[in-house]
Amino acid sequence: MATIVAGRPFLCLLALLAACGQPAATATATNTVDSSKASASEVRTMTTIEINAGTRKWTAQIADNPSARDFLAQLPLDLTLTDYAATEKIATLPRPLTRDGPPAAVTPRAGEIGYYAPWGNIALYHKDGPHSPGLVILGRIDKPYADLATPGAVKVTIRRHNAPPPASRAPE
Repeated sequence: MATIVAGRPFLCLLALLAACGQPAATATATNTVDSSKASASEVRTMTTIEINAGTRKWTAQIADNPSARDFLAQLPLDLTLTDYAATEKIATLPRPLTRDGPPAAVTPRAGEIGYYAPWGNIALYHKDGPHSPGLVILGRIDKPYADLATPGAVKVTIRRHNAPPPASRAPE
């Protein structure tokens, strides 16, 4: 009987500690985002852009968030993308983008375009990147981007995409 009585305070302490630990974990989870989940559920496409590098051309869908809208306001841009960490091509933007509303940290995925606020640069990911505080996902490249992994600097022009006019309908 003494063993059961002595064990009860220990169990109560364990239950109390477990309950105290959960709110902190929940608070941390709400401040970070896995970009693959954000891309599927939170990112709404706003604008298509073109990224031209000589004969190579990519299109990308830019998200509807304050940082992405601020990025679009800087277009067109002529940048030189350089290699970083064998994961991405980066370039410094002419001016910083707003950080209103984005999560505190994101895990970027291959094909995404991000803005790394601490350095003021744009990043085009050709491989999945590490979880990064200060990173905002701006959008996603539409078509194959494997040639972004080719080592070396590349000069690009980034501009809004001019969609072709709608096809005319034949009279019925």
